[in-house]
Amino acid sequence: MMGRLLRKKDPSKKAKKAIPVDEAGRNSDSPAEMGKPLPAVKKTYTPVSKAAAVKEKTFIDKGIQFLREVKVELKKVTWPSRKQTMGSTVVVLVIVTIISLFLGLVDAGLSGLIRAVLQ
Repeated sequence: MMGRLLRKKDPSKKAKKAIPVDEAGRNSDSPAEMGKPLPAVKKTYTPVSKAAAVKEKTFIDKGIQFLREVKVELKKVTWPSRKQTMGSTVVVLVIVTIISLFLGLVDAGLSGLIRAVLQ
């Protein structure tokens, strides 16, 4: 199935630069802070209520989302001009004709060879 569309990041929200940390959890770039222990951070548990839980998407919802994504992707397509399309079509038809004639001749030749050997 098609992946989710990537959305552009809000320029007002800047990503913080990652700071390298050693095994003890200290900032390895700052020698002044090498001896200082990091402050303890408490993680709190916040239970999720049933109303806040996201409902599972139905088959129809997934289909509608897919069609929306298809519409967005089709707007990004650079469509060829009529002249380019006609030129490409002619090239394809000529190549198919040449290959079909070649394969027909090879088939007729091998069929004749097999008949000659079997008689």
